[in-house]
Amino acid sequence: MQQVTTDTQPWWKYGHVWLILSGPFAVIVAGFVTLVIAIRVPDPVVAQDYYRRGLEINKTLAAEKDLQLAPAMQARNHVVTPTHVPASPEKSLKTP
Repeated sequence: MQQVTTDTQPWWKYGHVWLILSGPFAVIVAGFVTLVIAIRVPDPVVAQDYYRRGLEINKTLAAEKDLQLAPAMQARNHVVTPTHVPASPEKSLKTP
């Protein structure tokens, strides 16, 4: 009969253990790095009149868009409602 021997090395000497533990360790380190960044660089305070400023920006953007579309709108309106030049009565009375 053969006697089965088991390997009795400590757990930290196996490579796959460190491979498995490296994921959670990386997350912990990333969490601390994020915490340091959050403490050193705080977010700026939002202005009290942020809504009014946003409305003004929207008005400015709308005005710029209208200026960009002005030539196209002018051409479209000219095609839809052309100006008619009335025929002179002299031309209509002439006979060939």
